[in-house]
Amino acid sequence: MKALRRLPLGSLTDRPDHELVGVLRMPELTVSPLRSIVKRVVGATLALLLTVVIVYIDRDGYRDANGDGLSLLDSLYYATVSLSTTGYGDIAPATSSARLVNVLVITPLRVLFLIVLVGTTLEVLTERSRQAFKIQKWRTKVRDHTVVVGFGTKGRSAVNALLGDEDVEPGQIVVVDTDQQALDAASALGLVAVHGSATRADVLRVAAVQHARAVVVAPNRDDTAVLVTLTARELAPKAHIVASVREAENVHLLKQSGANQVVVSSETAGRLLGMATSTPLVVDIMEDLLTPESGLAIAERAVEPAEEGGSPRHLSDLVLGVVRDGVLYRVDSPQADAIEPGDKLLYVKKVTQAEKIER
Repeated sequence: MKALRRLPLGSLTDRPDHELVGVLRMPELTVSPLRSIVKRVVGATLALLLTVVIVYIDRDGYRDANGDGLSLLDSLYYATVSLSTTGYGDIAPATSSARLVNVLVITPLRVLFLIVLVGTTLEVLTERSRQAFKIQKWRTKVRDHTVVVGFGTKGRSAVNALLGDEDVEPGQIVVVDTDQQALDAASALGLVAVHGSATRADVLRVAAVQHARAVVVAPNRDDTAVLVTLTARELAPKAHIVASVREAENVHLLKQSGANQVVVSSETAGRLLGMATSTPLVVDIMEDLLTPESGLAIAERAVEPAEEGGSPRHLSDLVLGVVRDGVLYRVDSPQADAIEPGDKLLYVKKVTQAEKIER
């Protein structure tokens, strides 16, 4: 919230990438604490060994307090006290070349050594720089992704359904929300998170909605859904926008605003509740079809050449409809009597071995 308030209205898209840190959050790879410590120790050891080699090769350029020259042990001793900034002074560079090496090589290695060992102290700076680099890289490459506005119950269910598709990776989903806890949960799933109100065009531009393949509008208020849909449609004329509303009377507003499809959440839940009182097993089947991880699922596939010309009702798959030129025809429709080249089939797919559904 604080990072967003510092940015004046309408300025997000004009800001450099490093100032979007805190607004746009890239997913992080989770690393175990033990592995992180081992990596730091290995890095520090490599820096130490490299310093030892450099000093030993140029050992004639150093002056030892004992006057007997530098041995390998002396080089290791000097590298240790130098990188740890202890610096007793009993061994020091005497020639110009040795001092130049200290300035150009040993000093950067000393800084690297301290950064590796004291990484937790500098974590904020390094994380901010890493996030800025990731943001810059992501913004130049992001295309055909899905933007999910609102990461509440509906938004999370939509994301779970998207991730149930084998072709969708977490990094291809961008979540826009004003709730930091919701964004933290999205980041934990590997999703890209944008902090801000999706009713603002600059926030949606940060989410690269203009390059998105689809937009899922799932806020808690219908008026917010209308405004978000209007803004998203203006920025992304070709994106497929799916919106959720609570009241059926607002469906026409969403469609007029540019939504391709509108789902009435309250009516859908109400129908299931009514069906559950008389035919509870039907509700179980519906929930099974809407859960892509197991049991049965509704899927879409291309028509195989051997199926062309035949009836979808005679296939081994349970076909629900035929998609032709972007139009859906139910399986009992006359247009779906014969399968044509280029058609796609909506069918019931078996995700796992069928199991008995218990009430």
